[in-house]
Amino acid sequence: MDAIESIEQSIDRLMSGNQLYSEYRDQWQYLLESYVGGKEYQNAQHLLKYSLETASEYGLRLNQTPYENHCASVVGVYNSFIFKSPPSRDLGNLQNTPFIEDLLKDADLDGRSFNAFMKDVATYSSIFGHQWVIVSKPDVGATTMADEFAIGVRPYMSMVSPLMVLDWEWERDITGKYRLVYFKYIEEVNGDDHVVRKWTEDEIWTYHVNREGKKLESYVEPNGLGKIPAVCVYSQRSVIRGIGKSDIADIANQSKYIYNLLSELEASIRLDGHPSLAKTENTLVGTGPGSIIQMPEDLDPGLKPYVVQASGANVNQILDAINHAIESIDKMANLGSMRATESTSMSGVAMQTEFQMLGAKLAEKADALELAEENIWRLVSEYAGLPYDCTIEYADSFNIRDRDADLDFLIKARTAGVQTEGFQKEVSRQIVELVVKDDNTAMEIVGQLEAFEPHPMMDPDTGETLMANTYAEHLSLAEQGWIHS
Repeated sequence: MDAIESIEQSIDRLMSGNQLYSEYRDQWQYLLESYVGGKEYQNAQHLLKYSLETASEYGLRLNQTPYENHCASVVGVYNSFIFKSPPSRDLGNLQNTPFIEDLLKDADLDGRSFNAFMKDVATYSSIFGHQWVIVSKPDVGATTMADEFAIGVRPYMSMVSPLMVLDWEWERDITGKYRLVYFKYIEEVNGDDHVVRKWTEDEIWTYHVNREGKKLESYVEPNGLGKIPAVCVYSQRSVIRGIGKSDIADIANQSKYIYNLLSELEASIRLDGHPSLAKTENTLVGTGPGSIIQMPEDLDPGLKPYVVQASGANVNQILDAINHAIESIDKMANLGSMRATESTSMSGVAMQTEFQMLGAKLAEKADALELAEENIWRLVSEYAGLPYDCTIEYADSFNIRDRDADLDFLIKARTAGVQTEGFQKEVSRQIVELVVKDDNTAMEIVGQLEAFEPHPMMDPDTGETLMANTYAEHLSLAEQGWIHS
């Protein structure tokens, strides 16, 4: 009995998290559900339950209430800007290693390219505020890197969400720099079986746990790297080391608010479309349109049947509240100018300010990803036994524009009467860059503008011809209806 209790206590201690994990776990779970949506959000029962509502009534309302997933929308917009152009990587000494091409094509040994892996890291760091990346390489006793690669052993990356990281600890070294000295996380979950891994700077402990069967097996191996190869990728840093600030924390609350309002909206519409009939027990009422109501002859006139119908006025109030909540989400995410309905009501200055704020937010997120990737490649270099000399660059500025407004402005500028060739070519170049999405095609068209050759233009009505010696003259005649002859 003592042995069984000892195993249970050991399992409980192993599967428990530190104080920060206990404080934030429910919040992280809520943020993940808000991002994933669908059945997970429905099963989490974020819909407010009425005090006298039965379980079946509540379940029906859960199935009938849609969830507007603003969290996934916001995160998707951020990533679309950050990864519009892939990061630039100069891997230095690593470029000549035998495994580097394979690593870039399959970063996690699960088929994800390194770019796709980093995009997923960015996604989940936006959700939780931070995401852990572990860089591992099995120790098979091979003497050279080529021997390791020949049997399929190379560094690889693993993403570990904060929900799986149970415990961690930092210490300052003599230089004042923080280093991770303890790290415990759940590596795998398969039914009742769990694999828990615990890292220190000297050892790596692996535990196979089955709580139902009260089984606990473990083995230890040396940590040949001499450090814990875990990188904490922040979306935004908080005042607590190892805890980031989520991009969707407040947005998730607004989404839940909208979710509950949509349930109220559906109920209000149903009540308005299906009024209730109040009658006495002996009054007979048919069903369907034009049905007959039979009342007893001696019925008190004060008890005659009457319809109880909702006014429908609260429907508009609910819709106004939902629209206000969506506007709040756009303001929190700095995406108000990205919505067509919002941009029509914003002034040019307000839109430009919104673009600048969004650009600053994206630049901050890109800098965090760049720093995290540098730390990842630093660990890969250490596994390869090479000095770190990589250069990683993410986009540091984001040209966010209202294309329709800019195109309208450029068209007006071209017809403003300034006919100098240099001005007209510059306006045309900007129009090409704005309209043509493919960079190579845009460069080809701009090159054609630069290589302008004089040619005759003809008035189709009179047959008169004139020589267009400059691009400005060509545009001026074309706007008057002249054609290339």
